[in-house]
Amino acid sequence: MLLVHRRHLRRSRYVKGWVGWSPEVPFDGMLVIRCAEGPVRSRVIKDLQIWPSHIALLPDSRLLIASGRTRREESGSWEPNAVVCSLDGEQEGTLCVGDDIPVLVTDRSGSIWTAYGDEGIYGGHPESAAGLAGWSTDGLAMWAPEGRLPDAPLEGCTAATEDDRVWLVWYSGSSRGGTFLTRITPSTGEVTSWPSPVPDPDGFAVRGRRAVLTRRVHNRRSTEVVRAELVGDTWSVTERRKMRVPGRVVMRCGQGRDGFLWLRASRTWLRIEA
Repeated sequence: MLLVHRRHLRRSRYVKGWVGWSPEVPFDGMLVIRCAEGPVRSRVIKDLQIWPSHIALLPDSRLLIASGRTRREESGSWEPNAVVCSLDGEQEGTLCVGDDIPVLVTDRSGSIWTAYGDEGIYGGHPESAAGLAGWSTDGLAMWAPEGRLPDAPLEGCTAATEDDRVWLVWYSGSSRGGTFLTRITPSTGEVTSWPSPVPDPDGFAVRGRRAVLTRRVHNRRSTEVVRAELVGDTWSVTERRKMRVPGRVVMRCGQGRDGFLWLRASRTWLRIEA
């Protein structure tokens, strides 16, 4: 969690609740890391030049902070929208990982995986145009769909990791499309996609042939939890229930890691096992 002093914040006139607050750049922040085992750690990060939309851990206790948007500079290049920070909070480097990023996740090797929104897909950025992408921490595009998806993506929904595999969940805007679960195995290059048993989920975690997906009720203290199982070549719903949560669930609050979905509800993190 990234803590920012209130003096650095501004409030949107159009977005209610805590999600309507955002820092004015540049700003200083304190990152607080709570692991399942071990003490709580914190580090101060000074002079951040980007508006943080995503925070992800990298190997060697490094950290990636990324903004969901970027813009094209007069030179024609795209401005950096992500920064890599060291264990001590020093900024090691900046990179651009595309434009209009509703979904970002990192894997065990430190690669960065992104799924884009329609403004990024149609906004002129070359990697965003493909809908899904994989990046190195040097900002080099290292993976693209290259025609291996069942349809053209229109919007990223959520993502998860499972061992050395990455799952990106997205939907298509075509009449024959829908929501898809795409599994990528970077070590072999294998890409497999299935129709999602839930349209437009905002949380996803997978363990083997079992998965859990969530769909929030916007800005309310409840979410729909759906369990599914891969039977043959089809993900089938095995359980569906509405769950009351301690606080409001908003956009980009679900992260799937090795069979557990971490869902943020206001100030509380909930752990849901697949």
